[in-house]
Amino acid sequence: MLEKLEQLKLETLEQIRGAHDQEELNGVRQSVMGKKGSLTGILKGLGKLSPDERKTVGQAANVIKKDIGDAISQRSEELISQASVIDYEMDLTLPGIQPKLGGLHPITQMGYDLNDAFHSLGFEVYEEVEITSEKYAFDHLNFPPAHPARESMDTFWIKGTEDKEAEERLCLRPHLTGGSVRYLKDHGAPARFVYPGRVYRNENTDARHERAFYQYEALIVEKDFSFAAGKLLVKTVLEKVFGQEVDVRMRAGFFPFVEPGFEIDMKCLVCGGEGCKVCKHVGWIEVMPGGVPHPNVLKSAGLDPVEWTGFYINIGLDRLVMMRYGVDDVRLFHSTDLRFLTQFK
Repeated sequence: MLEKLEQLKLETLEQIRGAHDQEELNGVRQSVMGKKGSLTGILKGLGKLSPDERKTVGQAANVIKKDIGDAISQRSEELISQASVIDYEMDLTLPGIQPKLGGLHPITQMGYDLNDAFHSLGFEVYEEVEITSEKYAFDHLNFPPAHPARESMDTFWIKGTEDKEAEERLCLRPHLTGGSVRYLKDHGAPARFVYPGRVYRNENTDARHERAFYQYEALIVEKDFSFAAGKLLVKTVLEKVFGQEVDVRMRAGFFPFVEPGFEIDMKCLVCGGEGCKVCKHVGWIEVMPGGVPHPNVLKSAGLDPVEWTGFYINIGLDRLVMMRYGVDDVRLFHSTDLRFLTQFK
């Protein structure tokens, strides 16, 4: 066994000295010291030897393993040193080549700008997982059992859980709002936080809709928060993001998780309010629903609706980016067309 080990050492050291690059050197390492390597195979056979032989051979094998490891490290350093040697004439007076610089995706940049705006107003940024359950996506948010949003025509249910209920029925999150209950259950109230992220809807795509898109939700929960303060919050955030005063209107709207609820529109910046395909030729575009958290939602979060109130807004992040850059088709932002994306460096 000792002779076999010594022979293996000599052959391996010869292979190491003859390695021409790191890939070849790694191949030698793997063939000798890997899980199925020749040295590993010898070590696995130690159990068949007598105790005295096992001790002698084991000590010799460890010495050989160390010698091979040292030789590999030394040869690796030699190869690195050789690779850094310039073996041709170089004119150091020639100008360098400008490296190509990347840039943030416009949706990512908008998310960062919103984070800055809300941070300045004392909000915390919160994130949750993209796979959620019926309990958090619908039950906690006051969605009736037969609500159409629960159907597969709207929501992507995880295969194998379609016939289950509540926390056992899993889906790709169709909105971010369920994260508000999760946060409040963990942190309690008062609370002031935002939670950006991607959501998924089983719907047809067009210039204003995608199956996978980004939302940016914000929630304030306090004992006394007025509707006027909520509208001021919306205008303040939009003005910070766009760097100019933005016309905003609020229309009555119904959403199971708020009461009262509102559709919050901003004047279309693509056409300046004159009408285009982005705003469906009405001059206004819906950018977020909002309203006061429904009492049942607060109860689901373990809060007393008599004591606590607040204000939700759910920003359509993709649409804000369309407004910022005057882009009339949201699908362009989710494409891989570098001719389009490199405009936003």
